[in-house]
Amino acid sequence: MKALFSLLISILVISSDFAQCAPKPSVRDSQILDPCRSDRIARPFIISNAFVREADVMWSKRVWRVIDLREKINLPLYYPIESTICLMSLFDVLKCAILNGDLKTYANPAFDDEFTSPMTKGDVQDILVRWDSTHQSEDVNNPGQFIYTPLKIEITSESVCQYWLKEDWFFDKQRSVMEARIIGICPLVKKVSEDGEMIGLKPLFWIYFPEARPYLAKAASFNSHNDAERMSYDELFTKRKFSSYVYKESNVYNRAIGEYKKGIDALLESEKIKEDIFDYESNL
Repeated sequence: MKALFSLLISILVISSDFAQCAPKPSVRDSQILDPCRSDRIARPFIISNAFVREADVMWSKRVWRVIDLREKINLPLYYPIESTICLMSLFDVLKCAILNGDLKTYANPAFDDEFTSPMTKGDVQDILVRWDSTHQSEDVNNPGQFIYTPLKIEITSESVCQYWLKEDWFFDKQRSVMEARIIGICPLVKKVSEDGEMIGLKPLFWIYFPEARPYLAKAASFNSHNDAERMSYDELFTKRKFSSYVYKESNVYNRAIGEYKKGIDALLESEKIKEDIFDYESNL
């Protein structure tokens, strides 16, 4: 009996010591599922591309795509319209990097996508912010009379409808894989007439995508499948978690699909270009 009693006393003492050494839950541990405290945001991780020798590229095709932000799968690129502590839209991330002078932009996006015309910070501000001097407002001191007051018109993430992507598809015979590398990205905003009606889309500027990747890796996008694991914008593009359609491919005429196909025929031509790329890989 004495031996059994001594064994019980020893177990109780060890359990008491273990309870005293066990770490107590802290406030930080209780917020471990907080998406704002994700390690991906604190320590941005850029997915490195595999090294490819020029001699190993046995086939390549350059295509231009359109990302329509009205599609459901592309909503994480559009929202939130107003930035929060945790999340920013893709345009706000690019805009902050540009206005801070860390990211270059290139002008004349509709006719020049070769990144040959760099813009200054002032040029970008003139595009993003303009003043309407024809705006009328009622004079508070003289009711019934109207005066001209300048109205600030600023391009925000709410105005962005689409993005252009310029990318290269190539087959690496060393690794026997088909791979895509994004070269440039260009935001497009609504083009509004004097009556306030939307009459089209206007490209703002081209951005060299490899230069933007460090800033995209620091910003988290909304992950609809798991709130505890945020996905950076760089990871979103690398894993191609977006929907798009081809509006141009490299050709001898240097023309877009819309110049020789209209309506449903243009969409069918876009799908045909996609299928040609994947058929080449499968036929190998």
